[in-house]
Amino acid sequence: MSILDYHYGDSYVHKMDPRIKMILLVVLTIVVFMISNFYVLLGMFALVMLVWKTARLPLKNILRYMKFLLGLVAFLVTLQALFFSSGENPVILLHPIIPEAVPLIGGIGTIYLDGILFGLILGFRLLTLVSIMPVFVMTTTIGETALGLVKLGMNYKYAYMTTTALNLIPSLQDEAKIVMDAQKMRGFQVFETGKLMDKLKAYTTLAVPLVVGAMRRAQLMGVAMEARAFGVHKTRTYREVLHMRTIDIVSFVIVFLICVLMVVLNIMLGGWF
Repeated sequence: MSILDYHYGDSYVHKMDPRIKMILLVVLTIVVFMISNFYVLLGMFALVMLVWKTARLPLKNILRYMKFLLGLVAFLVTLQALFFSSGENPVILLHPIIPEAVPLIGGIGTIYLDGILFGLILGFRLLTLVSIMPVFVMTTTIGETALGLVKLGMNYKYAYMTTTALNLIPSLQDEAKIVMDAQKMRGFQVFETGKLMDKLKAYTTLAVPLVVGAMRRAQLMGVAMEARAFGVHKTRTYREVLHMRTIDIVSFVIVFLICVLMVVLNIMLGGWF
């Protein structure tokens, strides 16, 4: 199952009003960007994992994507260690690999402690952000998402466009898997045994059928919408009705206060470690 597929369940997070979940999604994302202390960021990550546990979502799904992102995190740490330093006297862990006397490229390869710490912050921030969005997508149906956006003031046309885009991502993932399986049956093994450059070139053969399929799907969807006179009326009625419960408001207040506490701790402790 993809982390962008709806996960059927009857947990409290599934039953929560989608408007509350959307607002909390925005609040948590903003707070993660505001935090620059590693230990406070660790607390935010623990909070997100607690929500995952409350929603009874399979942790193996997000762990699979986190393993994929570890390479990107390692790249961020390496990049920041080589090029980022703060203060007038930064702590140097490794002096330049290339002597400074070499023209143009002299001094490249200095490893700064501040760069490593800042890279760890960026990497862990990325992992936390990747963990937030799936909680909303996997506990909220497309219909609830569209209705929630409309009730928050978004025009229903744009709400439909937003939810359609979210719904297309899992479909494209499934189609990509079908195309890759078809290529394997024809002896095309580049994605499994090929080198990096060969894999990058082979993605062209994967992208073309996906783009063509997406264009066909968009055309059919447009014809279906026109046949049903979509967008003729400025307002419309809905079969489902959203009810914001007291427990939803209480949950929002609790999570919001925790986020405020995280920001205050970040200010008191200062940045990084």
